[in-house]
Parts: sequence; structure tokens; C-alpha cells
Amino acid sequence: MHIQRWNEADPPVASKLRKRLEDEGYVVTENSDDPGAVYEAHMHDQNQTHWILSGEVEFNTAGETYRLRAGDRDFLPANTEHAAFVCGSETVRYLTGVMNS
Repeated sequence: MHIQRWNEADPPVASKLRKRLEDEGYVVTENSDDPGAVYEAHMHDQNQTHWILSGEVEFNTAGETYRLRAGDRDFLPANTEHAAFVCGSETVRYLTGVMNS
């Protein structure tokens, strides 16, 4: 798993990030999860990326915990076991990009 931290001056804009993901070849959906939501350890058959629009989420993989905030992005290679937890008191909104091979 690789993390890309947001370093732009302006906050993330869903439409612009969606376009960037689509230009990279991802099929994109917009999602949201309430505070306290938990995703138990699981894997996906395709490469995935999550781009956080608002809120915070923790991803756990290979014994490491990564907290992503608005603008941060992860890269999950296919078959990477991971779990997630929506931390904080705000609903997390994010784009999921799936790379079909």
C-alpha cells in the first residue's frame, strides 16, 4: 500500500479528482461511510485507489495503520489484505477507483 498526501493549497474537489482518476484508467464511484464504520480485513481482485474528499479513515494493512484525511489517496495493489475504520465524528466521503485489467 502506498499513500499520497494532499499538498495542494485548495481543498479537494470531487469532479476534478474523478476526472484525474478516469484519465488514469480507473472506473470511479463516489462513496460515504458514517463515523465508526468498520470494514474487516478483506482483499480485492483488482488494483484500487481511494481518494478522500472529507472526513478521516484509517486503513490497516501488513501490520501498519495509515490515517487518511481530505485530499489523501491510497494505492492498493490487487490482493492486498486491508481493513478500514472511519475515525472521528464526521462522515467520510471518498472516491473509489478500480483498475480493470
